Amino acid sequence: MTSSTSEGTEFSFPAWPESLTRVPYWIFQREDVYAAEQNKVFQGPYWSYLCLEVEVPEPGDYRTSFVGDTPVIVSRDLDGELYAFENRCAHRGALLALDKQGKAKDFTCVYHAWSYNLQGDLTGVAFKDGIKGKGGMPPSFCLEQHGPRKLRLAVLHGLIFGSFDDDVPDIDEYLGDEISSRIERVLGGRKPVVLGRFTQMLPNNWKLYFENVKDSYHASILHLFFTTFQINRLSQRGGIIVDESGGHHVSYSAIDREAERDAVYAAQKIRSESQYTLADPSLLEGFSEVGDDITLQILSVFPGFVLQQIQNSVAVRQILPRGVEQTELNWTYLGFEEDTTEQREMRLKQSNLVGPAGYVSMEDGCVGGFVQRGVAGASGEYAVVEMGGETAESSESRVTEASIRGFWKAYRDGMDLFPEEAGE
Repeated sequence: MTSSTSEGTEFSFPAWPESLTRVPYWIFQREDVYAAEQNKVFQGPYWSYLCLEVEVPEPGDYRTSFVGDTPVIVSRDLDGELYAFENRCAHRGALLALDKQGKAKDFTCVYHAWSYNLQGDLTGVAFKDGIKGKGGMPPSFCLEQHGPRKLRLAVLHGLIFGSFDDDVPDIDEYLGDEISSRIERVLGGRKPVVLGRFTQMLPNNWKLYFENVKDSYHASILHLFFTTFQINRLSQRGGIIVDESGGHHVSYSAIDREAERDAVYAAQKIRSESQYTLADPSLLEGFSEVGDDITLQILSVFPGFVLQQIQNSVAVRQILPRGVEQTELNWTYLGFEEDTTEQREMRLKQSNLVGPAGYVSMEDGCVGGFVQRGVAGASGEYAVVEMGGETAESSESRVTEASIRGFWKAYRDGMDLFPEEAGE
């Protein structure tokens, strides 16, 4: 047995194989695993994406978000600084902010009118001194000793990350140079503009979707649109970047201006050659996003953030657990202030590639559910993750599951799930 202990709570789980190439299906099925994740991962020494800096541009602006299943508020105070704290009244636990975003001078709980400033400090208690000398809070009650928990914040190229753990490494150290530079490639030096949002509920455990994001092997097999119109094929130039922790990754591909339509996929008898054409071929015309030939870059940050560039569709995704068998996926589509009218129109047109009904990503909304249902009676069995070897290392080939193995490396470390040595 392996176990994980935190703050006096002990979680005991079945043995995990030593190799990263085997993933036990019980990890997607157990309520105690879900509870341990909230404690050790989402409230542990990790950075969770909260929102965009442009979504809280002025003093008094706020946006609500989540760290795992914990609701939080991100606000900009009158001093111009950003703050984040639990969206929870310290009195009886009710939500403080009920809207997704807005403008406020302070936050007052609708239940009993306890009030908080934009930094999350308790500033007022209704009838604190009672009425006519009767009732009220005891003389020893101190406002400063009560309030929702506050988060440490980090802002990187307009992305706001938060953590409940004061010991989490600085964001640059947390991500490492390669991942940070790939975020900078897409967002650096540009001010994003929110073009639209979607929220999608997935019928599967959150880890199955995060695996899917890191799975370059499936992308041009499951997604017929990718291969039919040559947006992404494993035979294109590209590669996989996996950071040292394993938790963060980048998958990218670039157009090869000299290559012709190859026969690799036909030889594999994969649904890749088709008589279908686009009624509006301009959908895929686009423009060079940042002056290079990379037309696809998918980047993930442990435990639940994704930055995508697919052609000229740029978006951030927030992955939120909603129970053992449900995941909330929030999409935010981006343009940039310096976009021309034609570029903005192209971004809006190519936003149809992704999202809940996207030409490319529609299948991802159901395939995780297929896995969740498929493993329902197989809690003692294991997934096989051997494509490309056994390690969790960067690779020039995208025919690999190295970044998935990296995810499980980081996850096991965070959950204190120590694999058994071979032969034990």
